[in-house]
Amino acid sequence: MGEQPVLRDVLWGIHTARATENFPLADRPVHPELVRAYGQVKLACARTNRALGVWVDDTVKAEAIERACGEMAEGLLTEHVVVDRLQGGAGTSLNMNVNEVLANRALQLLGDQPGHYARVSPTDDINRHQSTNDTFPTALRLAAIALLRRLDDRLAGLEKSFLAAGKRFAHVVKIGRTEMQDAVLTTLGREMGAYAEAFHRDRRRIRRCEDRLRVVNLGGTAIGTGLAAPREYVLRATEALREVTGLSLARAEDLVDATQNADGFVEASGLIKACATSLLKVCGDLRFMSSGPQAGLGEIHLPQRQAGSSIMPGKVNPVIPEAVSQVAMLVMGYDATITLACASGNLELNPFLPLVANCLLDGIELLGRACDILRRLCVDGLEADERQCRRHVDNSTAAATALVPVLGYEAASHLAERAIRAGRTVREQVAVEQVMTVEQFDALVRAEATCGLGQPQGEAPPADLTTSRDKS
Repeated sequence: MGEQPVLRDVLWGIHTARATENFPLADRPVHPELVRAYGQVKLACARTNRALGVWVDDTVKAEAIERACGEMAEGLLTEHVVVDRLQGGAGTSLNMNVNEVLANRALQLLGDQPGHYARVSPTDDINRHQSTNDTFPTALRLAAIALLRRLDDRLAGLEKSFLAAGKRFAHVVKIGRTEMQDAVLTTLGREMGAYAEAFHRDRRRIRRCEDRLRVVNLGGTAIGTGLAAPREYVLRATEALREVTGLSLARAEDLVDATQNADGFVEASGLIKACATSLLKVCGDLRFMSSGPQAGLGEIHLPQRQAGSSIMPGKVNPVIPEAVSQVAMLVMGYDATITLACASGNLELNPFLPLVANCLLDGIELLGRACDILRRLCVDGLEADERQCRRHVDNSTAAATALVPVLGYEAASHLAERAIRAGRTVREQVAVEQVMTVEQFDALVRAEATCGLGQPQGEAPPADLTTSRDKS
């Protein structure tokens, strides 16, 4: 392909130079976590090769290569991996960028100039017994697992924040709504506790994601047959990677299958999308319950973060739930892209893993950040408007549902209708018709009564209600 100039003060070489010229697409380099993971993969491969006697006559060189790989795994060489995150060639550009950086860094450690590949070669040394087709998907899995663990930590924080809100608001009785209509009484605490449970369930899914990603095809080289690699290398490479990462990784039983099929990434993406679904639903609820506040529901107050309008004085928008909702929507779109990319592989290889890496890693990281700001900037400072919740309860016929176990459905329904015609609250109508005392009514709509798990079997109704029910 001829010659091409390469800058003197960089650690990448001609393969990287060609890739940056060929793929000016996303205008962003690959995710930093993928670079660090690639360093771990290359370190495991170097240790395996060294254990098998490669570089036995040049232990200094072997040590320099391992040290360079270790630096990349620690994030010290990330700035030198410059290829675009969207690239043709199934990730070969990234693999060669990594190989060149590691070779040139090893040369520096040996006191040589970058580019003197007779001493340390990007292909013959750094890429020895490897292919893009086994190193790239393995590195992608490692990067995803690292980001998933951070996401789990932030989900745990969000779950705890909603649990705390549930305790703060356990006494606040409010209207529960189904299909956007007044339904029955509940408490704000129960709503918050349900959100916490949803995110707890998401955390369980995140852990299942890691199980789907821990099986790797390292050692399979080009198409999973281990071409050009010693059998002992194929058998030992994953073990070395376990030692490097501390993860319970496993070599795929069928390396050909693991190289040509990418459905595991689709499964992981689907579990991650479920988390985005929870976020979008909860954020929609927070926006709805805080709407108004004067002319809307106004049941909760979100922390005020910034002015909401350049023309409307005093307007404050629910900007944190809005921003988090956009992240959730984007992750859902990423899932669709991952599905299409993984389904579009051909024969022995999927050439679209760079796109999968872009969407999967960005999606996980975005979700983690979204959970963090939702907790810190919204849920932790959430406040209940108890007076507004009480007004809704008093002015809604939903309170009549609490009377059904005592009065029966028909009688409670007619009472609610009469209250509406008379312009009274259900509580006032109960007092006018004397079907029970106001104190008895209040006992039926208190927080403890509205949130019990059903009604205890055989529980006696409040005093004198049997006669009153017959009258109604």
